[in-house]
Amino acid sequence: MKKTTFLTPQDAEAAFYEALERADLDAMMEVWSEDDEVSCVHPGGPRLTGYEQVRENWAQIFKSGQRLHVHLSDQVIVSGMMVSVHSLHENILVRGAQGEAAGGRSIVVTTNVYLRSGSGWRMVVHHGSPAPAPAVRRDVPVEAPKVLH
Repeated sequence: MKKTTFLTPQDAEAAFYEALERADLDAMMEVWSEDDEVSCVHPGGPRLTGYEQVRENWAQIFKSGQRLHVHLSDQVIVSGMMVSVHSLHENILVRGAQGEAAGGRSIVVTTNVYLRSGSGWRMVVHHGSPAPAPAVRRDVPVEAPKVLH
């Protein structure tokens, strides 16, 4: 079976997030390079190395029945002729198998790395970490809530 050719790293990234939202394992793995050196880290999880480990992990995630709705923000992209590094925030809403809201919203700080090869652009690294909680400023006095009558 011939793999899809992604002409730009942005095409590969769009396909990655479409596959993630559809929980489509075959489409997800179309994006990934088949090299043993690929790696994937999900928030709070171990580093997975190699195409087969990455594939098996995505299969487990998709079998859970939960569906993710992902909105990307705060994107910073550094690209060259052969590699493209994307730093971004994934704003995630978890839905149940029937589309109902099944969890809160979360923000994942993510780095995706794409490598250009003879078969187009492919993902070689996906690393997601939970976003830190917003900082509480201790030097600003806390005001009592205002009550309007």
